Amino acid sequence: MAAPLPRAAARLEPPGTRAVLATMIAGGCSFLGFYCTQPLLPLFQRQFHASEVAVSLTVGVVTLAVAGMAPVVGLLAESIGRKRIIVPALFALSLPLFLAATATSLKTLILWRGLQGLCVPGVLAVIMAYIHEEFAGRTGAVMSAYVAGTVFGGFAGRFLTGMIAARWDWPAAFVVLGLLNLFGAVAVLAWLPRSTHFVPGQPLRQSLAQTWAHGRNPRLLLVCGLGFMVLFSLVGVFTYANFYLARPPFRLGTAGLGSIFFVYLFGCLVTPLSGRFLDRYGFSRTAWLSFGFCLTGLGLTLRPSLPAVLAGLAFYSTGLFVMQGAATVLTGVVAGRARSAAAGLYVTCYYLGGSVGTALPAWFWGWGGWPACVALFAATSVLMLSLGLAGSGSLPGRQPGRAAPS
Repeated sequence: MAAPLPRAAARLEPPGTRAVLATMIAGGCSFLGFYCTQPLLPLFQRQFHASEVAVSLTVGVVTLAVAGMAPVVGLLAESIGRKRIIVPALFALSLPLFLAATATSLKTLILWRGLQGLCVPGVLAVIMAYIHEEFAGRTGAVMSAYVAGTVFGGFAGRFLTGMIAARWDWPAAFVVLGLLNLFGAVAVLAWLPRSTHFVPGQPLRQSLAQTWAHGRNPRLLLVCGLGFMVLFSLVGVFTYANFYLARPPFRLGTAGLGSIFFVYLFGCLVTPLSGRFLDRYGFSRTAWLSFGFCLTGLGLTLRPSLPAVLAGLAFYSTGLFVMQGAATVLTGVVAGRARSAAAGLYVTCYYLGGSVGTALPAWFWGWGGWPACVALFAATSVLMLSLGLAGSGSLPGRQPGRAAPS
């Protein structure tokens, strides 16, 4: 009888197709309803007689709830385990989606959207640690596959919402998204392998101490700042691009605004390739690649042509997806240990950025319209590059499954 493989060798076995697919589905479900109200914002303005900032809270309250809950979930995951949190959280996500369909006022809709945000960290704050533990040796590739799933989920939620709201009404869109989320939760329950390399039983006091230690890790704080700027930029651009494209000369309706998120599919194609690029060439070159995509995209959106704007949004979003995939890998590398707690800290900063991204650009929008917003996001692109390079600058030599400096 052949001798069993040593544990270290077993960890380097390539992940199964269903396991990788399960991580993609988990990412897709967590984002299916996350930003789904973005193409509806001009519609909500008319229906609820509200301002741009008020209706943007249907996005901002989700990111704020995620930011608040992520550290709690990260601490629980260090004691309870990974899959035991991921799967129940996915099932729980369907409830606020169904409840949102019953909302008759903007305040009630914002309430149910906030409840949805409380469920999301059960996936986002845990699955990064799960991937680092279970897919050692191919972390970059599997993490990028997960990010691609989040990208597709974000696209599908927005697109379906826009199409369904244009044909029927916006509450029907929430019912459809709730059903799709249930189907995805069943698939993850069946296909996501149980954690085999998780070490349970860490006391809460020790987890709190490790979280405090992460808060004093300057490199991790730089990476968290990078995460803040990534979602600030992504939410800000796609929130105010809806108002931009609803006005002359474009005058897009609800269905048209939902369709602009086809640009996300370009990111779905590029992001997995960027994971291989990250594993081979390191974080620094990946960050520069992201920066180039972002600036090119922003420049294209300034042209008064719908194809040019869509191409610009495709380039810009792809640059952010590439940076996000690299930053999630870098989080685990600079943390070293207690990765769920580190992921919780990262996710908190990331989604705080999304909350600010729904409100702060409103000042630029009111002052100078879309060109002023472009100037803001160009500045954040420079800041993202600086934070990323600073956070990765002292990494050791390349190791399997880790981002290495170029």
